[in-house]
Amino acid sequence: MSFEEQQDFARQVADLNKYGQALNRCESVDEVVSLTLEAMSLLFEFSYSTFVEVRDDELRVVHSTNPNLVQGEPPSDLARRAQEAGETLVEQGADAAVTADSDVTGALAVPSRMGDEVTAVLVTRSQTVEEFGDEYVRPMEILATHAATAISNIRSRERLERAHRDLERRKEMIEMYDRLLRHDLGNDLQVIAGFADVVAGQVDGQTEEYAGKIQRAAESAADLIQRVGDLVSTLEAQDNPEPQDLESVLGDTVRDVRDNYGSLTVDFAQSDFEYQVYGGDLLDSVFTNIMSNAAVHNEGDVHMRVHPAEVSPDEVTVCFADDGDGVSPDLREDIFQMGVKGQESSGTGFGLGFVRALTESYGGSVSVGESDAGGAEFRVTLERI
Repeated sequence: MSFEEQQDFARQVADLNKYGQALNRCESVDEVVSLTLEAMSLLFEFSYSTFVEVRDDELRVVHSTNPNLVQGEPPSDLARRAQEAGETLVEQGADAAVTADSDVTGALAVPSRMGDEVTAVLVTRSQTVEEFGDEYVRPMEILATHAATAISNIRSRERLERAHRDLERRKEMIEMYDRLLRHDLGNDLQVIAGFADVVAGQVDGQTEEYAGKIQRAAESAADLIQRVGDLVSTLEAQDNPEPQDLESVLGDTVRDVRDNYGSLTVDFAQSDFEYQVYGGDLLDSVFTNIMSNAAVHNEGDVHMRVHPAEVSPDEVTVCFADDGDGVSPDLREDIFQMGVKGQESSGTGFGLGFVRALTESYGGSVSVGESDAGGAEFRVTLERI
């Protein structure tokens, strides 16, 4: 008899939906674990219930009513195989037990999935049920889906909260450096430039030449401080990350870049980016900087492909791959530092530093490597809603 044909089908579905609503109100994974185990115990009356959390492909027992399983330790092989297969697994007889002297007759492992990602595995063992049929499997899979949704939402909130905290710490550091550069160092450079100007007016020959060099160097440094200060002010004005329509932001940015740089052709399908991500008002500046760099720092025509490289329930990675000169391997680790640029670059070296600072303030990341065409491949990873 199928799950739907059971007399208590409507009651089970109603109970599972109530638990699903309660799970979505949970504030922590521990709450999800407690509520899920309660549902497994009350709805199914299983002998032993175990909640296994999956993080970065590592499995650990969060809680179990099975005395042979220890919290924080790796789970049984059944849970690992269910996670790797991404599907429900059933064992019977001696294979279902954790220990050789156990009286367990059957075991069921159900992965909790969000898309292709397994966030947890629910494992139950029974001393009375020898075969877990559809009447057990289907409701357990429904419960696992509710648990997966709850965990995914909690992890998204945790990442956003970390991004908020990181942004606040970053702003504090920026404010400190801003005061140091603009006030202390800026004043000293004005003094140097002023005295150099006085000295240049009172001497001649090589001494006058040296005084002029000192003055120009001081003025150049002051100008650099001003440009860094402008960048700092921009970053300070950033609000906390909010939901952004990636499809819309990228579409507008690509159109603007195409209009401004005739040497750059962009292969881009806007419909491939139907995702909501966390970002701020300057998210488009991240994309503009990367795309315009391909046009500015390469000679001749450059072709770029913009596509979603990696998509998971939590993140989406936007890939910008071009066929230009690329970024040398020894510069890739430093290219996102403020003021760092290639030897042939005529820029300030702040564009990509600005890109990283903004992206990280949104809780994301940026990296560069070599594209399939031998040019540069920038990857911007953002958190999904």
